[in-house]
Amino acid sequence: MSFTRDFTLEASDGYPLAATLYGDAPRHAIVHGATGVPRRFYAPFAQALAARGFSVLTYDYRGVGGSRPASLRGFEARMRDWALLDMQASLDWVRARGATRIAFVGHSFGGQVAGLLERADAVSGMLTVSSQSGYWRLQGRSQKVWVAFHMHVTLPVLSTLFGYMPWRRLGAADDLPKAVALEWARWCRNPRYLLGDATLPLERYAGFDAPVLAYSIEDDDWGTAEAVDAMMSAYPNVKRRHLTLAAANMARLGHFGFFRAGASHLWDEPLDWLERVSAPIAPRVALVPLRSAP
Repeated sequence: MSFTRDFTLEASDGYPLAATLYGDAPRHAIVHGATGVPRRFYAPFAQALAARGFSVLTYDYRGVGGSRPASLRGFEARMRDWALLDMQASLDWVRARGATRIAFVGHSFGGQVAGLLERADAVSGMLTVSSQSGYWRLQGRSQKVWVAFHMHVTLPVLSTLFGYMPWRRLGAADDLPKAVALEWARWCRNPRYLLGDATLPLERYAGFDAPVLAYSIEDDDWGTAEAVDAMMSAYPNVKRRHLTLAAANMARLGHFGFFRAGASHLWDEPLDWLERVSAPIAPRVALVPLRSAP
């Protein structure tokens, strides 16, 4: 795999999104990232997937990475826009290239909201890693009080004070647009997370019937097994994997470690699975009934 191209992907409302295409093969895959995580973070996994014979699209949600404007103050973007406008555009762009069987890779948020998409019948399968319900009581393990504090106080107050969420100052991912942070915090205060927001097209989850392979990670304080189970209950066709550190032969993985190059020895199973679910479907051959001899 030597072909790599950076380009601008136009979101469904025309907003320019920074994107990268790895490989130039007939099979197609899209990597949907976690909250505030730039697409470059997924380059090692995208390259490994491209080496398996996929064209792999990565992109930055509006307000993140290469899709960030000069200033986030006053920048209008909600978390739902990442799904309904940005993620939708990535799927439509690949479909426009003639793809009819598209593999999804969703990390955290990226796997949570794929069920909101239109025209998801083109998705052949989705690998999710730590795609959890964000409800605060299901996260944080022994630090639930801090998670609750962030969702009830930190995100609302700092976003209002600064005009955006200075997430990077807290040692997290990229800074977030104000409305993204406020909507995220509101969802995380709801026992059903985003599935409790009746203003979203939640009925689309039932139609997302592509197979889903959903990983949770033993030492992921955010994507606990319970939280992943709660989110994956929205999808009708899920197979679960819970990865322990002993089985992974790793001292630590957490919420992000699975996609780092140092964890590449863990990728064979999910890459094999993505290959299988994305294999072309052989056309049915009509059988001509045999005529009995006269």
